[in-house]
Amino acid sequence: MHAPDRQLAPHILMIRPVAFAGNPQTQASNSFQDPDSGAIDASNQAAALREFEALAEALTTAGVDVHVFDDTLDPHTPDSIFPNNWVSFHGDGSIVLYPMMAENRRLERRLDVLETLSAKHGFRTSRVIDLTGHEQSGQYLEGTGSLVLDRVHRVAYACVSPRTDLDVLGDFAQRLDYDIVAFEAHDANGAAIYHTNVLMSVGERFAAVCTNAIREDERAAVLDTLRKSGRAIVELTLEQMASFAGNMLELGSSRTGSVIAMSERAWEALTPAQRQTLESNTGAIVATAIPTIERLGGGSVRCMLAEVHLPKK
Repeated sequence: MHAPDRQLAPHILMIRPVAFAGNPQTQASNSFQDPDSGAIDASNQAAALREFEALAEALTTAGVDVHVFDDTLDPHTPDSIFPNNWVSFHGDGSIVLYPMMAENRRLERRLDVLETLSAKHGFRTSRVIDLTGHEQSGQYLEGTGSLVLDRVHRVAYACVSPRTDLDVLGDFAQRLDYDIVAFEAHDANGAAIYHTNVLMSVGERFAAVCTNAIREDERAAVLDTLRKSGRAIVELTLEQMASFAGNMLELGSSRTGSVIAMSERAWEALTPAQRQTLESNTGAIVATAIPTIERLGGGSVRCMLAEVHLPKK
């Protein structure tokens, strides 16, 4: 048995964009993403960079330890701003590398980033679990996009999609000693939701979930498991999910103990009652505007943050 992680990471990894663009290779499975040619556009890059810097600064000011690495121009990786899909870090020193559906997203995996976290920032690594071999059989699991982790109770929530395969889920669960709660989920137009982290988030004392997105005969099991963990439940509507309200992440903070990070669009989509529930179950809220990243990338604030749970040396 593995010792449980803390739910909240006090450190995060972010990748600063250098050539941000929409990714044509991901559009077919991501209904949140606006169609885009994928051409590098200086204005889109400039806007995405401004949005990135504002979020990183807001989180740092809120007491989160932010480790920023620059993306590389070559190879061009338009989605590198979303590092949580290729790597996850765990409290026992494990690093997990994940199989990615889009071929150009596989180029985001960077061992130099992992080595720098250890050599320069003092994080200790005990093992690397490489799941990327599943790409050869067309099976994918895109990190903490595909997985929403209750790290304390070792439960992984996952909505099955072209990017979240049951066989790879089983491999992850066996290697990291997690129980899996798998389900199907669809948006208001009936399209399969590409990543679990756009419909739900599990914090220390709350869980937000778009119940109506989950297949009707599977909702009760998901809600029952969440409730058994003792968390306050914030139920989101399909419309709120479409505004990325499910794509939030609670982090550890040296200033307030904890902070919930989300986009301004997500925060504005919440009702006063939902906001009050969140505010009463965390230390602070950080909500910044990232419209370019949301529109072209089809992901929001949570996708931009890879939680670093590794122990320090």
